[in-house]
Amino acid sequence: MSKQPRIILSGGGTGGHIYPAISIANELKNRYPEASILFVGAKDRMEMQKVPQAGYEIVGLWISGIQRKFSLSNLLFPLKLISSLWKSKKIIKDFNPDVVIGTGGFASGPLLKVANSKDVPTVLQEQNSFPGITNKWLSKKADKICVAYDHMERFFPEEKIIKTGNPVRQDLLEIDTKRDLAITKYNLDVEKKTVLVLGGSLGARRINQLIEQELDFFTKKEIQVIWQCGKLYYKEYKKYDSKKGIQVHEYIDTMDLAYAAADAIVSRAGAGSVSELCIVAKPTLFIPSPNVAEDHQTKNAEAVVERKGAKMLKESELEERFQKTVTQLLELEAMKIKLVLNIKKMALPNATSDIVDEIEKLIEKGSLQN
Repeated sequence: MSKQPRIILSGGGTGGHIYPAISIANELKNRYPEASILFVGAKDRMEMQKVPQAGYEIVGLWISGIQRKFSLSNLLFPLKLISSLWKSKKIIKDFNPDVVIGTGGFASGPLLKVANSKDVPTVLQEQNSFPGITNKWLSKKADKICVAYDHMERFFPEEKIIKTGNPVRQDLLEIDTKRDLAITKYNLDVEKKTVLVLGGSLGARRINQLIEQELDFFTKKEIQVIWQCGKLYYKEYKKYDSKKGIQVHEYIDTMDLAYAAADAIVSRAGAGSVSELCIVAKPTLFIPSPNVAEDHQTKNAEAVVERKGAKMLKESELEERFQKTVTQLLELEAMKIKLVLNIKKMALPNATSDIVDEIEKLIEKGSLQN
Protein backbone atom coordinates (compact mmCIF):
# COMPACT_ATOMS: atom_id res chain seq x y z
CA MET A 1 0.00 0.00 0.00
CA SER A 2 1.31 3.44 -0.86
CA LYS A 3 -0.13 5.43 2.07
CA GLN A 4 1.70 4.77 5.32
CA PRO A 5 -0.79 3.87 8.07
CA ARG A 6 -1.59 5.77 11.25
CA ILE A 7 -1.81 3.44 14.24
CA ILE A 8 -2.66 3.88 17.92
CA LEU A 9 -1.73 1.24 20.50
CA SER A 10 -3.17 1.36 23.98
CA GLY A 11 -2.55 -0.77 27.02
CA GLY A 12 -0.60 -0.73 30.21
CA GLY A 13 -0.58 -0.77 33.97
CA THR A 14 1.71 -3.81 33.99
CA GLY A 15 4.51 -5.21 31.84
CA GLY A 16 2.09 -7.92 30.72
CA HIS A 17 0.11 -5.32 28.76
CA ILE A 18 3.00 -3.03 27.74
CA TYR A 19 5.54 -5.47 26.26
CA PRO A 20 3.08 -7.10 23.83
CA ALA A 21 2.07 -3.63 22.61
CA ILE A 22 5.72 -2.67 22.03
CA SER A 23 6.39 -5.97 20.18
CA ILE A 24 3.38 -5.32 17.92
CA ALA A 25 4.55 -1.75 17.28
CA ASN A 26 8.05 -2.98 16.36
CA GLU A 27 6.64 -5.48 13.85
CA LEU A 28 4.36 -2.80 12.35
CA LYS A 29 7.36 -0.47 12.02
CA ASN A 30 9.23 -3.28 10.29
CA ARG A 31 6.50 -3.60 7.69
CA TYR A 32 5.65 0.11 7.43
CA PRO A 33 8.86 2.07 8.17
CA GLU A 34 7.10 5.42 7.68
CA ALA A 35 4.00 4.54 9.74
CA SER A 36 2.84 7.05 12.38
CA ILE A 37 2.54 5.19 15.68
CA LEU A 38 1.16 6.67 18.89
CA PHE A 39 0.75 4.95 22.28
CA VAL A 40 -1.93 5.91 24.80
CA GLY A 41 -1.38 4.85 28.42
CA ALA A 42 -2.44 5.68 31.96
CA LYS A 43 -0.67 8.63 33.60
CA ASP A 44 1.73 7.64 36.41
CA ARG A 45 1.94 4.00 35.27
CA MET A 46 5.06 2.20 34.03
CA GLU A 47 4.15 2.57 30.32
CA MET A 48 4.94 6.31 30.60
CA GLN A 49 8.64 5.29 31.02
CA LYS A 50 8.83 2.00 29.09
CA VAL A 51 7.25 3.19 25.84
CA PRO A 52 9.55 6.24 25.29
CA GLN A 53 12.52 3.96 26.16
CA ALA A 54 11.39 1.76 23.24
CA GLY A 55 11.39 4.81 20.96
CA TYR A 56 7.67 5.65 20.71
CA GLU A 57 5.57 8.67 21.62
CA ILE A 58 2.98 8.20 24.37
CA VAL A 59 0.06 10.27 25.67
CA GLY A 60 -1.28 9.65 29.20
CA LEU A 61 -4.93 9.50 30.29
CA TRP A 62 -6.08 10.23 33.84
CA ILE A 63 -7.52 6.77 34.50
CA SER A 64 -7.13 3.91 36.94
CA GLY A 65 -8.94 0.70 37.78
CA ILE A 66 -11.55 0.24 40.47
CA GLN A 67 -9.94 -0.98 43.70
CA ARG A 68 -11.51 -4.02 45.39
CA LYS A 69 -11.30 -2.24 48.76
CA PHE A 70 -13.00 1.12 49.38
CA SER A 71 -10.66 3.99 48.47
CA LEU A 72 -10.61 7.64 47.45
CA SER A 73 -9.50 6.47 44.01
CA ASN A 74 -12.88 4.68 43.58
CA LEU A 75 -14.77 7.90 44.36
CA LEU A 76 -12.79 9.66 41.65
CA PHE A 77 -13.40 6.90 39.08
CA PRO A 78 -16.46 8.46 37.35
CA LEU A 79 -14.59 11.76 37.02
CA LYS A 80 -11.50 10.00 35.65
CA LEU A 81 -13.61 8.07 33.15
CA ILE A 82 -15.31 11.21 31.84
CA SER A 83 -11.94 12.99 31.61
CA SER A 84 -10.39 10.03 29.76
CA LEU A 85 -13.29 9.70 27.30
CA TRP A 86 -13.07 13.42 26.53
CA LYS A 87 -9.30 13.26 26.01
CA SER A 88 -9.64 10.07 23.93
CA LYS A 89 -12.11 11.87 21.61
CA LYS A 90 -9.54 14.60 21.07
CA ILE A 91 -6.73 12.07 20.43
CA ILE A 92 -8.81 10.11 17.88
CA LYS A 93 -9.93 13.32 16.13
CA ASP A 94 -6.42 14.86 15.96
CA PHE A 95 -4.47 11.67 15.10
CA ASN A 96 -7.12 10.18 12.77
CA PRO A 97 -5.92 6.54 13.07
CA ASP A 98 -6.49 3.80 10.49
CA VAL A 99 -6.64 1.21 13.28
CA VAL A 100 -6.53 1.14 17.10
CA ILE A 101 -5.06 -1.82 19.02
CA GLY A 102 -5.78 -2.53 22.68
CA THR A 103 -3.62 -4.90 24.73
CA GLY A 104 -5.58 -4.59 27.99
CA GLY A 105 -5.28 -2.36 31.04
CA PHE A 106 -7.22 0.71 32.12
CA ALA A 107 -6.25 3.17 29.41
CA SER A 108 -7.37 1.00 26.50
CA GLY A 109 -10.99 1.09 27.75
CA PRO A 110 -11.95 4.72 27.07
CA LEU A 111 -9.72 4.97 23.98
CA LEU A 112 -11.12 1.92 22.17
CA LYS A 113 -14.67 2.82 23.22
CA VAL A 114 -14.27 6.18 21.44
CA ALA A 115 -12.59 4.54 18.42
CA ASN A 116 -15.57 2.17 18.10
CA SER A 117 -18.03 5.05 18.29
CA LYS A 118 -16.17 6.75 15.40
CA ASP A 119 -16.12 3.53 13.30
CA VAL A 120 -12.33 3.21 13.52
CA PRO A 121 -11.36 -0.52 13.22
CA THR A 122 -10.16 -1.99 16.52
CA VAL A 123 -8.14 -5.09 17.46
CA LEU A 124 -7.92 -6.55 20.97
CA GLN A 125 -4.99 -8.65 22.10
CA GLU A 126 -5.89 -10.75 25.14
CA GLN A 127 -2.89 -12.35 26.85
CA ASN A 128 -4.64 -14.37 29.56
CA SER A 129 -6.82 -17.46 29.61
CA PHE A 130 -9.27 -15.44 31.72
CA PRO A 131 -9.73 -11.93 30.29
CA GLY A 132 -9.80 -8.72 32.29
CA ILE A 133 -12.85 -6.47 32.60
CA THR A 134 -11.61 -3.97 29.97
CA ASN A 135 -11.27 -6.45 27.11
CA LYS A 136 -14.59 -8.15 27.97
CA TRP A 137 -16.24 -4.72 27.88
CA LEU A 138 -14.70 -3.85 24.50
CA SER A 139 -15.11 -7.22 22.78
CA LYS A 140 -18.63 -6.74 21.38
CA LYS A 141 -17.55 -3.85 19.16
CA ALA A 142 -13.98 -4.99 18.33
CA ASP A 143 -13.27 -6.13 14.76
CA LYS A 144 -10.82 -8.87 15.78
CA ILE A 145 -9.71 -10.43 19.04
CA CYS A 146 -6.28 -12.13 19.09
CA VAL A 147 -6.02 -14.69 21.90
CA ALA A 148 -3.40 -17.07 23.32
CA TYR A 149 -5.61 -19.87 24.68
CA ASP A 150 -8.40 -22.21 23.53
CA HIS A 151 -12.04 -21.93 24.68
CA MET A 152 -12.09 -18.11 24.68
CA GLU A 153 -15.58 -18.13 23.11
CA ARG A 154 -16.79 -18.33 26.74
CA PHE A 155 -15.88 -14.65 27.01
CA PHE A 156 -15.78 -13.21 23.48
CA PRO A 157 -17.87 -13.39 20.28
CA GLU A 158 -16.61 -16.58 18.60
CA GLU A 159 -16.53 -15.20 15.05
CA LYS A 160 -14.03 -12.48 16.05
CA ILE A 161 -11.49 -14.74 17.79
CA ILE A 162 -8.15 -15.59 16.19
CA LYS A 163 -5.72 -17.77 18.16
CA THR A 164 -2.31 -16.20 17.63
CA GLY A 165 -0.54 -16.59 20.97
CA ASN A 166 1.24 -13.84 22.89
CA PRO A 167 4.18 -11.84 21.51
CA VAL A 168 7.47 -13.16 22.92
CA ARG A 169 11.13 -12.24 22.58
CA GLN A 170 12.48 -13.73 19.38
CA ASP A 171 15.87 -14.49 20.97
CA LEU A 172 14.19 -17.35 22.87
CA LEU A 173 13.70 -19.40 19.72
CA GLU A 174 17.32 -20.57 19.58
CA ILE A 175 18.15 -21.24 23.24
CA ASP A 176 19.18 -24.86 22.58
CA THR A 177 22.31 -23.55 20.86
CA LYS A 178 23.22 -21.18 23.73
CA ARG A 179 23.88 -23.58 26.59
CA ASP A 180 27.71 -23.26 26.55
CA LEU A 181 27.50 -19.47 26.34
CA ALA A 182 25.02 -19.47 29.24
CA ILE A 183 27.23 -21.66 31.44
CA THR A 184 30.10 -19.19 30.87
CA LYS A 185 27.95 -16.08 31.37
CA TYR A 186 26.57 -17.31 34.71
CA ASN A 187 29.83 -19.04 35.74
CA LEU A 188 28.09 -22.36 36.42
CA ASP A 189 29.42 -25.80 37.26
CA VAL A 190 28.43 -28.13 34.38
CA GLU A 191 28.35 -31.10 36.77
CA LYS A 192 25.53 -29.56 38.82
CA LYS A 193 21.84 -28.94 38.08
CA THR A 194 20.61 -25.33 37.82
CA VAL A 195 17.22 -23.93 38.87
CA LEU A 196 16.07 -20.55 37.51
CA VAL A 197 13.68 -18.64 39.80
CA LEU A 198 11.49 -15.88 38.34
CA GLY A 199 9.02 -13.71 40.21
CA GLY A 200 8.47 -11.00 37.58
CA SER A 201 10.41 -7.77 37.09
CA LEU A 202 9.27 -6.22 40.40
CA GLY A 203 9.58 -9.50 42.29
CA ALA A 204 7.25 -11.83 44.20
CA ARG A 205 7.41 -11.64 48.00
CA ARG A 206 6.19 -15.20 48.66
CA ILE A 207 8.59 -16.78 46.13
CA ASN A 208 11.51 -14.83 47.61
CA GLN A 209 10.58 -15.96 51.13
CA LEU A 210 10.38 -19.53 49.87
CA ILE A 211 13.82 -19.48 48.19
CA GLU A 212 15.39 -17.92 51.31
CA GLN A 213 13.86 -20.69 53.40
CA GLU A 214 15.09 -23.42 50.99
CA LEU A 215 18.72 -22.28 50.59
CA ASP A 216 20.02 -25.12 52.77
CA PHE A 217 17.99 -27.63 50.72
CA PHE A 218 19.60 -26.34 47.50
CA THR A 219 23.09 -26.48 49.06
CA LYS A 220 22.53 -30.01 50.39
CA LYS A 221 21.32 -31.23 46.97
CA GLU A 222 24.16 -29.36 45.19
CA ILE A 223 21.65 -27.39 43.12
CA GLN A 224 22.76 -24.05 41.63
CA VAL A 225 20.20 -21.23 41.72
CA ILE A 226 19.84 -18.21 39.43
CA TRP A 227 17.39 -16.13 41.47
CA GLN A 228 15.71 -13.03 40.04
CA CYS A 229 14.32 -11.52 43.22
CA GLY A 230 13.01 -8.31 41.59
CA LYS A 231 13.50 -4.60 42.03
CA LEU A 232 11.39 -4.30 45.20
CA TYR A 233 13.31 -7.01 47.09
CA TYR A 234 16.90 -6.82 45.87
CA LYS A 235 18.25 -4.89 48.89
CA GLU A 236 16.74 -7.47 51.23
CA TYR A 237 18.08 -10.59 49.45
CA LYS A 238 21.35 -9.55 47.77
CA LYS A 239 23.26 -10.72 50.87
CA TYR A 240 22.71 -14.33 49.72
CA ASP A 241 24.68 -13.70 46.53
CA SER A 242 27.85 -14.61 48.42
CA LYS A 243 26.48 -18.07 49.28
CA LYS A 244 28.09 -20.82 47.17
CA GLY A 245 25.94 -21.82 44.18
CA ILE A 246 23.38 -19.02 44.73
CA GLN A 247 23.19 -15.97 42.44
CA VAL A 248 20.82 -13.15 43.32
CA HIS A 249 19.82 -10.76 40.52
CA GLU A 250 17.61 -7.69 40.74
CA TYR A 251 16.74 -8.16 37.09
CA ILE A 252 18.01 -10.53 34.38
CA ASP A 253 18.76 -8.72 31.12
CA THR A 254 19.91 -11.83 29.21
CA MET A 255 16.80 -13.96 29.69
CA ASP A 256 17.65 -16.18 26.71
CA LEU A 257 20.90 -17.23 28.41
CA ALA A 258 19.23 -17.67 31.81
CA TYR A 259 16.67 -20.00 30.22
CA ALA A 260 19.43 -21.83 28.31
CA ALA A 261 21.35 -22.43 31.56
CA ALA A 262 18.34 -23.78 33.47
CA ASP A 263 17.57 -27.45 34.05
CA ALA A 264 14.28 -26.49 35.72
CA ILE A 265 12.35 -23.24 36.16
CA VAL A 266 10.24 -21.91 39.05
CA SER A 267 8.01 -19.05 37.93
CA ARG A 268 4.92 -16.94 38.48
CA ALA A 269 2.24 -17.52 35.83
CA GLY A 270 1.71 -14.15 34.19
CA ALA A 271 0.57 -14.51 30.56
CA GLY A 272 3.89 -13.38 29.07
CA SER A 273 5.90 -15.75 31.26
CA VAL A 274 3.67 -18.70 30.39
CA SER A 275 3.98 -17.98 26.64
CA GLU A 276 7.77 -17.70 26.92
CA LEU A 277 8.04 -20.92 28.93
CA CYS A 278 6.05 -22.85 26.29
CA ILE A 279 8.73 -21.85 23.77
CA VAL A 280 11.64 -22.45 26.15
CA ALA A 281 10.24 -25.93 26.97
CA LYS A 282 12.09 -26.81 30.19
CA PRO A 283 10.62 -28.66 33.23
CA THR A 284 8.61 -25.91 34.94
CA LEU A 285 6.92 -25.32 38.30
CA PHE A 286 4.34 -22.54 38.30
CA ILE A 287 3.56 -20.75 41.57
CA PRO A 288 0.70 -18.43 40.56
CA SER A 289 0.15 -15.14 42.36
CA PRO A 290 -3.17 -15.25 44.23
CA ASN A 291 -3.22 -11.42 44.37
CA VAL A 292 -4.22 -10.63 40.77
CA ALA A 293 -7.59 -9.78 39.21
CA GLU A 294 -9.89 -12.79 38.73
CA ASP A 295 -7.03 -15.09 39.87
CA HIS A 296 -5.96 -15.19 36.21
CA GLN A 297 -2.44 -16.50 36.94
CA THR A 298 -3.88 -19.72 38.38
CA LYS A 299 -6.06 -20.09 35.28
CA ASN A 300 -3.05 -19.47 32.97
CA ALA A 301 -1.03 -22.15 34.80
CA GLU A 302 -3.95 -24.60 34.84
CA ALA A 303 -4.25 -24.33 31.04
CA VAL A 304 -0.70 -25.80 30.79
CA VAL A 305 -1.01 -28.22 33.73
CA GLU A 306 -4.23 -29.73 32.31
CA ARG A 307 -2.23 -30.71 29.23
CA LYS A 308 0.49 -32.21 31.43
CA GLY A 309 3.01 -29.56 30.35
CA ALA A 310 4.06 -28.25 33.79
CA LYS A 311 3.62 -28.64 37.55
CA MET A 312 1.79 -26.10 39.71
CA LEU A 313 1.79 -25.44 43.45
CA LYS A 314 -0.44 -22.92 45.20
CA GLU A 315 1.30 -20.72 47.76
CA SER A 316 -0.47 -22.65 50.54
CA GLU A 317 1.16 -25.94 49.32
CA LEU A 318 4.76 -24.74 49.22
CA GLU A 319 5.87 -25.75 52.72
CA GLU A 320 4.75 -29.31 52.21
CA ARG A 321 5.47 -30.01 48.52
CA PHE A 322 8.15 -27.67 47.12
CA GLN A 323 11.24 -29.79 47.83
CA LYS A 324 9.67 -32.98 46.48
CA THR A 325 8.39 -31.25 43.31
CA VAL A 326 11.73 -29.58 42.48
CA THR A 327 13.57 -32.88 43.06
CA GLN A 328 11.19 -34.63 40.64
CA LEU A 329 11.64 -31.92 38.00
CA LEU A 330 15.42 -32.35 38.14
CA GLU A 331 15.71 -36.11 38.57
CA LEU A 332 12.76 -38.04 37.09
CA GLU A 333 13.80 -38.46 33.44
CA ALA A 334 10.49 -39.90 32.18
CA MET A 335 8.51 -37.05 33.80
CA LYS A 336 10.91 -34.42 32.42
CA ILE A 337 10.61 -35.74 28.86
CA LYS A 338 6.80 -35.81 29.07
CA LEU A 339 6.54 -32.28 30.49
CA VAL A 340 8.91 -30.86 27.86
CA LEU A 341 7.10 -32.51 24.93
CA ASN A 342 3.68 -31.37 26.18
CA ILE A 343 4.57 -27.75 26.97
CA LYS A 344 6.33 -27.41 23.60
CA LYS A 345 3.09 -28.39 21.83
CA MET A 346 1.50 -25.23 23.27
CA ALA A 347 4.19 -22.88 21.92
CA LEU A 348 3.09 -20.24 19.40
CA PRO A 349 6.41 -18.67 18.34
CA ASN A 350 5.00 -16.58 15.45
CA ALA A 351 2.45 -14.71 17.55
CA THR A 352 3.65 -11.15 16.86
CA SER A 353 3.75 -11.71 13.12
CA ASP A 354 0.31 -13.41 13.14
CA ILE A 355 -1.25 -10.54 15.14
CA VAL A 356 0.20 -7.95 12.75
CA ASP A 357 -1.12 -9.97 9.76
CA GLU A 358 -4.63 -9.43 11.19
CA ILE A 359 -3.99 -5.72 11.79
CA GLU A 360 -2.65 -5.40 8.24
CA LYS A 361 -5.85 -6.90 6.78
CA LEU A 362 -7.88 -4.19 8.53
CA ILE A 363 -5.51 -1.44 7.35
CA GLU A 364 -5.71 -2.66 3.76
CA LYS A 365 -9.49 -3.05 3.90
CA GLY A 366 -9.74 0.54 5.17
CA SER A 367 -7.45 1.88 2.44
CA LEU A 368 -9.61 0.22 -0.26
CA GLN A 369 -12.74 1.84 1.17
CA ASN A 370 -11.21 5.33 1.30
